[in-house]
Amino acid sequence: MNKKRSAIIIVNPISGTQNKKNVTEKINKYLDKDKYDYRIIPTQHAGHATEIAAQAVAEEIDLVVAVGGDGTINETARALVHTQTTLGIIPCGSGNGLARHLQIPMDVKKAIDIINNGTIEQIDYGRINDIPYFCTCGVGFDAFISMKFAQAGKRGIATYIENTLREGLRYEPETYEIENEDGTMHHKAFLITCANASQYGNNFYIAPNASLCDGLMDVIIMEPFTMLDAPAISFQMMNGTLDQNSKIKTLRCKRLRIHRSKPGVIHYDGDPVMAEADLTVEIIEKGLNVIIGKFDEKNSQVGFNIMQSVLDIFNELKPISEAFVEEITTRNKRLLVLNKELLRRLRK
Repeated sequence: MNKKRSAIIIVNPISGTQNKKNVTEKINKYLDKDKYDYRIIPTQHAGHATEIAAQAVAEEIDLVVAVGGDGTINETARALVHTQTTLGIIPCGSGNGLARHLQIPMDVKKAIDIINNGTIEQIDYGRINDIPYFCTCGVGFDAFISMKFAQAGKRGIATYIENTLREGLRYEPETYEIENEDGTMHHKAFLITCANASQYGNNFYIAPNASLCDGLMDVIIMEPFTMLDAPAISFQMMNGTLDQNSKIKTLRCKRLRIHRSKPGVIHYDGDPVMAEADLTVEIIEKGLNVIIGKFDEKNSQVGFNIMQSVLDIFNELKPISEAFVEEITTRNKRLLVLNKELLRRLRK
């Protein structure tokens, strides 16, 4: 009889929009108890997942499962790099960029099935000024929006899109000095993204050709653009062809230095933080063990249903649209009442 594997399951109760009580119930119902002895530990504060995962490594736990979004995965995985402990993922966040790239289902039961029956693979990870990241990091507008998103107090793609639409047209691009193995260049850029995985999340592909297993980062430089360019850029991010846009410059390297005129916000896996003017970004090859299902990285870069992406966004935005329509309808009714009252008085 095979020996059971030990597992710690870290649940972030505030990530994304899913009810974590239901997720916990499904874990208890569907996780294979013949394969795993496990404990479920909810996080209590920022950074707690790192503490739990580090303790799991010290106890030589076989598997640590992150239940949450890219931020929870980042907190968990940073304690697991270059160890024998494997990362598992049950995606329950707002974007779930790393899980989507790894083709881990958004359905909780199906994600648990991968933990029960999946295989272990080694993937790359990155560091920006010694802060680990596993999906993407960057400067410019996406970092700025990450800060706005964190300050909004609401989760979900609707909040992200709302901030993007409100801030996008008034954001002032910066000029950056970029240095890699091939030399130094200067770019005025709307954003610079250093991608280990291919997408931000929600099937928005910022680096459609990025690989988790090639020892390189894909650097995406998005030049300033007009409102007329925005629809094409948005659509190309959804259908995996952003690299074909004339406003996009792409390079691939192991190490990158970014200089900007002053300190400012950066993001790593969607989380914002203030950082120095000078940034160093690097990729560390095959530094993390992850349990995954059947994984075809070529398909992960373009193999998604664009209509499903649009429907997901529509469903997230629907409550906002309905509230907006209701507010307009209410205002129109009030205006109609006032007009009738005004006409009545004028007739007297």
